[in-house]
Amino acid sequence: MRLEGRVCVVTGASGGIGAATIARFQREGAKVAGVDLLVGAPGDLSLEVDVTDEQQVVDLFARVRSELGRIDVLFNNAGISPTDDASVLDTTLEAYERVQAANLRSVFLCCKHGIPHLLANDPAGGSVINTASFVAVMGAATSQISYTASKGGVLALSRELGVEFARSGVRVNALCPGPVDTPLLQELFANDPERAARRMVHIPIGRFARAEEIAAAALFLASDDSSYVTASTFLVDGGISGAYTTPL
Repeated sequence: MRLEGRVCVVTGASGGIGAATIARFQREGAKVAGVDLLVGAPGDLSLEVDVTDEQQVVDLFARVRSELGRIDVLFNNAGISPTDDASVLDTTLEAYERVQAANLRSVFLCCKHGIPHLLANDPAGGSVINTASFVAVMGAATSQISYTASKGGVLALSRELGVEFARSGVRVNALCPGPVDTPLLQELFANDPERAARRMVHIPIGRFARAEEIAAAALFLASDDSSYVTASTFLVDGGISGAYTTPL
């Protein structure tokens, strides 16, 4: 019951990581608002919201506070990785900007309009977890240029906010998963098993992460177990970022 009495807002709630995290947060005693573009997101309060739209983001936090009483944890997890985001030579400006909006603008907006609710708590405080990626700290040979750039932005944004709000009781960390076995990844590799194999060979643990493993990391960052952790690059990547070469 590490989150007993707390209210958490999870975006990207219908995806693999989001749904697994909501279930884990609820088991730990939290009330959770699940936010997604899809209708019927999991959570105690299900909200259909476009988190790239500023007014909708303002309204979502107002509704969560009105209906659940407070806000303690923001898990800004919404994001996309479309197939038309590839090499810089091939990716269109439209595709680039669509990914930037979904992956980076959404995090900016949720921090901008969510953090004031954490500061309004008595005492002020809470935890912000922004989903970045292992590609934010290293180059990916299989290019998805806008995704990589957006996650680098999430990492830098999170670090700066962690420093800015450290003495206000609000911790901000970037959660950086490796490849996760989610519907998004399955869709990406469904028609290209060779592409999946090329990625798998670089994972020292030898498999993709389970969504529940990323949810466990999010729980750590949301709870008081991580009370001295802020402005961090929290890598949960099966050893990818630490490997120079890996077994074939």
